[in-house]
Amino acid sequence: MKLQSLFALLILGVSCSTVRAQVLKDLRVKPDSVISENKQENVSLKNIRPIVPKLELEVDYWKHWTSFGVNINQAAFNDNWKGGGVGSTAVGLIANHKSDYTRDNFNFVTEIDLRYGKIKNKNQIAKKNNDRIFWDNKLSYKLSPKWALYTSLTFESQFDDGFRYKTENGRDTIDYIENAFMAPAYITESLGLEYKPSASYSIRFGTGTARQTLILDNRVKPRSAADYFREFGEYFDPKKPERGTGERFGIKEGEDFKNDLAFQITGNMDKNFTDKLNVKARYNLFANYKKLNDPSHRLDVTVTAKVSRAINVNLNGIMVYDSDVISRVQLSESLALGLVYKLPR
Repeated sequence: MKLQSLFALLILGVSCSTVRAQVLKDLRVKPDSVISENKQENVSLKNIRPIVPKLELEVDYWKHWTSFGVNINQAAFNDNWKGGGVGSTAVGLIANHKSDYTRDNFNFVTEIDLRYGKIKNKNQIAKKNNDRIFWDNKLSYKLSPKWALYTSLTFESQFDDGFRYKTENGRDTIDYIENAFMAPAYITESLGLEYKPSASYSIRFGTGTARQTLILDNRVKPRSAADYFREFGEYFDPKKPERGTGERFGIKEGEDFKNDLAFQITGNMDKNFTDKLNVKARYNLFANYKKLNDPSHRLDVTVTAKVSRAINVNLNGIMVYDSDVISRVQLSESLALGLVYKLPR
């Protein structure tokens, strides 16, 4: 009985498989047959151009930096003070602006540095202790990552009169004027190669350099003894009436202009050693082709330590050697605490 039942189930399974295969075979569609009786409609595609808003973006190739500040020093003693010292007041003003334009291999940099300061000691005439107008413009074309061909134009002078002083009858008095605005003034044109290994350092080799020296103030103009007497009604040196002023700033008596052709080296450094310490230095060597063995040198160094966002400590040092002025090294140093405002913040 069990054997008959098993045999029946086997026959039933085979029958179901055959029916299912037949049904699936009937449902197959030939490749060229049409399933749907409805004809396929043509579909048309329309190109759509999305509206893109115009952003009007412009590239600004300029960068600008500006800073200005004031330094004030003051000391006072009353009549009972026995520790020595002289009461004094000193005020210094500084302003600096730099603009940089860089596009492709072209670079233009203009920088102006203005400084003026005065000090007044008790029972003495107020005297300037800092005075400079410096404007440098440089256009360069990059030849390689570190070398460029450049041309530059520089202007240097001072704002105020500078005097030589003497003491007469125990009092501080003016002896004679030494310099003034545009007396002297230096205009320097230079052409050569610039080596710039990084943004903080650069050195220029000006093989073709010309410098014009001008004295446009009659009080400073070098004069002979007779010319000085005709202009001012007195002798330059009453003890030696035949003596004139002699050359001033390399310009001969009776003249107010000279032109020099020279070789020039100019080194610049502007580096932040930390976020609160900056050192800025500029060295210039000017070697007149007529006297290459006696070049002039000038080194300006400014160390700035930031105390707070608006308060800085400045250490300034200047070294000058120019035989047209004096055949000795001139040195100047100042240390001051001041307020400085910088743009951009």
